[in-house]
Amino acid sequence: MKPDITQKRMDRRAAIKWMLAASATVHLLDAKSFGQTDPLLKGFGTDPNMLTGEVPWDRSMTPGQLRTTSTLADIILPRTSEDSPSATEVHVPDFIDEWISAPYDDQKADRAIILDGLAWIDRESQRRFRKDFHELKEVQQTAICDDICFQPEALPEFENGARFFAKFRNLTLGGYYTTNIGMTDIGYVGNFALTTFDGPPPEVLKQLGIDKAPW
Repeated sequence: MKPDITQKRMDRRAAIKWMLAASATVHLLDAKSFGQTDPLLKGFGTDPNMLTGEVPWDRSMTPGQLRTTSTLADIILPRTSEDSPSATEVHVPDFIDEWISAPYDDQKADRAIILDGLAWIDRESQRRFRKDFHELKEVQQTAICDDICFQPEALPEFENGARFFAKFRNLTLGGYYTTNIGMTDIGYVGNFALTTFDGPPPEVLKQLGIDKAPW
């Protein structure tokens, strides 16, 4: 049975499995994308300083595109508790806008998919309900998302929408789970200095068939 968008958004931690398997994750870990300057791309300067908000290129989404982006991102990752805010609350739409505005080849390709998809989803909303996507009731928004949220089983008329949704979901998860809040939400404890290190837990060593750590 094809999973629907409601099922996907009920378990916030399960969402990280999508990100790890997603092509967007490759971009996030690729030194030629964000994180370092590609020496072959002269004239763009350094990549954005996400702490200060300083970037060497302008963001390109229109207010309407950002509105649709915000609505869809919060459907994928809504607020589930005080400690698990929604995608828009951690500025995921800004991340997506920044991403598709970058002058690199991968981001240019993503830009075409995302902007075409945002236009498609508003057209589909108008076709079905005579309103733009952000104006729809939740049940109406979910009905559209259910038709495009699982690309392998999307009907032919929804192929472009499903391709867009797959990319959009990957960027949403990538943006969310690389924030401090997102990493805390899944229990990631990296990027913190340890005052002590007691070595691997005994149960891990036992699983590996090792009596004690070799140090």
